[in-house]
Amino acid sequence: MVREIRHNEPQYSCVIPIESITGNKDEEIFTLGVSAEDARSQAIQLLIGGYGCSAADIDRVMQQARIEAIAPWCSPN
Repeated sequence: MVREIRHNEPQYSCVIPIESITGNKDEEIFTLGVSAEDARSQAIQLLIGGYGCSAADIDRVMQQARIEAIAPWCSPN
């Protein structure tokens, strides 16, 4: 599902390094959500569907996840 940043809604990003999955030290996945949990859920779905990760893989990489509010940075004011 494609997420769109809207200035009147909270937005959160989830960035996860996935070197342990791909072997590429610079590779990360980035997702957006309307809540921290939504951003996390989007990342988990990407790890399952895009990379075929197991529950153990997901637990391991989610320990390194950075989830941050981004709405203040995107605000027109």
